[in-house]
Amino acid sequence: MTQPNAADTPQDAAFSRRSLAVQALGRIDPETRAVVAPLHVSTTFVRDPDNGYSSGFSYARPDNATVREAEAVLAMLEQAEAGALLFGSGMAAATAVFTALEPGDHVVAPVVMYWALKRWLREELPRRSIGVDFVAMDDLDALRAAIRPGTTRLVWIETPGNPLWTVTDIAAAAGIAHAAGARLAVDSTAASPVHTRPLTLGADIVMHSATKILNGHSDVVAGVLAGARADAFWQRIAAIRAGGGAILGPFEAYLLMRSLRTLHLRAGAQAASALALARRLDGHPLLSAVLYPGLPDDAGHAIAARQMEGGFGYMLSVRVAAGEAAAIATAARVRLWKRATSLGGVESLIEHRASIEGPGSPCPPDLLRLSTGIEDTDDLFADLDRALRAAV
Repeated sequence: MTQPNAADTPQDAAFSRRSLAVQALGRIDPETRAVVAPLHVSTTFVRDPDNGYSSGFSYARPDNATVREAEAVLAMLEQAEAGALLFGSGMAAATAVFTALEPGDHVVAPVVMYWALKRWLREELPRRSIGVDFVAMDDLDALRAAIRPGTTRLVWIETPGNPLWTVTDIAAAAGIAHAAGARLAVDSTAASPVHTRPLTLGADIVMHSATKILNGHSDVVAGVLAGARADAFWQRIAAIRAGGGAILGPFEAYLLMRSLRTLHLRAGAQAASALALARRLDGHPLLSAVLYPGLPDDAGHAIAARQMEGGFGYMLSVRVAAGEAAAIATAARVRLWKRATSLGGVESLIEHRASIEGPGSPCPPDLLRLSTGIEDTDDLFADLDRALRAAV
């Protein structure tokens, strides 16, 4: 990969993470002087006369220059000493962490978490002779009780937890995990590095579905891991990605890099809109509850206020007082909100999660999950309010 001139690259200590992200670390292409890094799509590279690869690249499956550029920005945002690894999806990133464990290891994971990953853990970990227990991670005593000294090697938390937006104390969970000789991994998809940096709170690994707010335009599927230390476990994860061909493609990495330049603007605006909506919906006559850690009476508010910066994220859920049928009817009647899965895009999305997750889901049947975009907040409220009133 072509290296930038030192004078063309801002020093980390001199500028904020926001400024560095906006300029994608400020790297200037030395050949064209372009302010946007070129897209590298070659799958193979010419050897040197001595049969070596002085460029550092030999084949595209384990490595790519465009991917490296995006990883550098993500590592900076997360303050990840070990760097970052981009994968072809959030699931590919998450499952790589569990695949790096050994037979006989034990995992503690949350009851409230991304449903597809929870299903994978239930189905796949027993086949690998890895034990797993699911606990309410907002109950630290329950976490302590689930730990198996000498056997538990990984504690996985998700905060805020999808779709109830429960908040886990990252620093406390890290202390419990480390005391037992385990690592702490945090799914921070619903927070983003703009609002929470788990590695600075004691976590060992942070994971994002980069499909969501990191990319933010609903046109890329990607996942990322960032590590606190380049230890043997981290190297094992990197080897799993390289050997399994799970690296993100260069086009997707290029689009992700574009999106990271505006991450702070988007995440800030979406969190502000989510908070405004939560406040207006709180106490709505047709709702029995609004779930959002930014509300002062939310069970996780105090912890969220301590470990989140500049906002409480872009996700909230509402429970429709008239029940499941009214919740589904509400989602059917919105015009501005889009009935679609996923989250974190610039367009606002609404989804009846219990229908998606099916039997065994911890999601109440009267719940609607809302992903707040960057539309006018008054329009979003009016559209949801009208749909609620029409549905009842």
